[in-house]
Amino acid sequence: MIITLRDINKTYPGIVPLHVLKDINLDIEKGELVSIMGASGSGKSTLLNILGILDNYDSGEYLLDGVLIKNLSENRAAELRNRMIGFVFQSFNLINYKNALENVALPLFYQGIGRKKRNALAMEQLERMGLADRAHHLPGELSGGQKQRVAIARALVTNPSIILADEPTGALDSHTSKEVMQVFRRLNDEGMTVVIVTHDPAVGAATNRIIRIADGEIVNSDD
Repeated sequence: MIITLRDINKTYPGIVPLHVLKDINLDIEKGELVSIMGASGSGKSTLLNILGILDNYDSGEYLLDGVLIKNLSENRAAELRNRMIGFVFQSFNLINYKNALENVALPLFYQGIGRKKRNALAMEQLERMGLADRAHHLPGELSGGQKQRVAIARALVTNPSIILADEPTGALDSHTSKEVMQVFRRLNDEGMTVVIVTHDPAVGAATNRIIRIADGEIVNSDD
């Protein structure tokens, strides 16, 4: 298992504490293409943040590729995130004044990789996404689908074990959504583990397994 969750609980403190995740048990195998589906407020984004080591949990156990993720220092958490996980977001999160190539190369800059090598690796990923001819275009000159493919290329450039995608088609029309899902399916065919948080049934249907979450609990998981 690349992801194992056992009895994960998470509560946000407040005048009325909010118990967002309740005894979550989940196994995701290496090479799976999974969607986590639920309505707004169901706990799916909190679950994704815990999987992505962006948020802590209160009790239970999270094992990522055999490593217990608990009370890590920020440096250790960042190191694991950078090495293991590629993130894709609904709003693309591209830097407007950097071209596609520079955006894709950015995670490698933070890993201390020299300019020539990081640009070569970034170009490789843009080619993989069919965007080599857009390498020197700014985000403002790209369509929504192209921006999301640049964002996927950026997620892949560090050669992660898992792609975590948070509503990756949320800002796209249905035709472009289908194209982006085809990209995720292709990556999965190549062996990549992909976990997609979505409320879109069409996106869920394009994955191999749907994990449904409601009121902080997994209500069912269907293949």
